[in-house]
Amino acid sequence: MEAVIIQVYGADWCPDCIRVKFLLNDEKVPYKYIDIAHAPEAEEFVRTLSNGKRIIPTIIFPDGRILVEPSNTELLNNL
Repeated sequence: MEAVIIQVYGADWCPDCIRVKFLLNDEKVPYKYIDIAHAPEAEEFVRTLSNGKRIIPTIIFPDGRILVEPSNTELLNNL
């Protein structure tokens, strides 16, 4: 059975998404990255969470918490 981990919705061209992935890697936090540019259903999910807007990175925690475009400090405080 696969462990439940943080989900990061983003796009490879997004500087904030790259920053978040680097931070999670540096902190050795396991996560699943979903590139919305290659997954239309993922983009629609992000739009649903953000009232029709495509705001990335969107981060979903296993307990249901959601962060949208978090700063490094905000993300670290939620790990």
